[in-house]
Amino acid sequence: MCGGGMSLPPIPPILLVGCGKMGGAMLRSWQERGLSRSFVVSPSPRALGENVSVVPDATHIPADFRPAAVILAVKPQVAPSILPAYARFAGHAVFLSVMAGLTQAALAGILGEEAAIIRSMPNTPSAIGKGFTMAHAGPHVDGAQCSLCHTLLEAVGTVAWAEQETELLAATAISGGGPAYVFLIAELLERCALEQGLEPALARSMARQTVIGAASLLEREDADAAVLRRAVTSPGGTTEQALKVLMADDALPSAFSRAVKAAIRRAGELSGAPVMEPVR
Repeated sequence: MCGGGMSLPPIPPILLVGCGKMGGAMLRSWQERGLSRSFVVSPSPRALGENVSVVPDATHIPADFRPAAVILAVKPQVAPSILPAYARFAGHAVFLSVMAGLTQAALAGILGEEAAIIRSMPNTPSAIGKGFTMAHAGPHVDGAQCSLCHTLLEAVGTVAWAEQETELLAATAISGGGPAYVFLIAELLERCALEQGLEPALARSMARQTVIGAASLLEREDADAAVLRRAVTSPGGTTEQALKVLMADDALPSAFSRAVKAAIRRAGELSGAPVMEPVR
């Protein structure tokens, strides 16, 4: 299984196929670390900084360009029509996919059965360097390619490696969907503040900063969430009373569990991958 990254600024030449929100965020992080001469494929011609040339499609990439990695960051629905043009790099480059839904088997069917492929599932906070990415290396990926891709992904947050590809389904449901669940908590806190008669601007500010502050504590203290929750919960106090309501009959934990399982099943349906055993 893959491990840590390489201490190698500058990053070797790469080819980025697609430069939307996620691809663009990754590119900026790589440039900050020092990026060797690279190419970006994007239908929108624009200046992307030093050492980066933007081309509209694969036919405009110089024949002698040999990237160490080809990062696939296009929308999954257009991948089957766009990606075959990049199979020519399979002999010397690792393909790093940040596209949701396309399995190792599907990518190998497009890029070649012997292609070195790494699938990854970054989440939206990766766009600000605070992401979590789960990745899985295919059978033809070597150690140096693993290390390079770890370095590329680590530029936008924390990276973990899955032993089994099916673990990416759980990552899709938990870290991929997780920001939406946290945003829902902020939304509900704001709604509760409005119900108590607070002005909309104050309700919004209170809810947002509560979530931001709690997340910052979780990061700074490096303690289990349960430990921090208990630290805030004084016996017989107001927080304990609220938590009794939320946890009554296991209602909230059960709802979260059902939600994650529903997301995992849907991820399996979309990718055509078998759902991992723990989902019931």
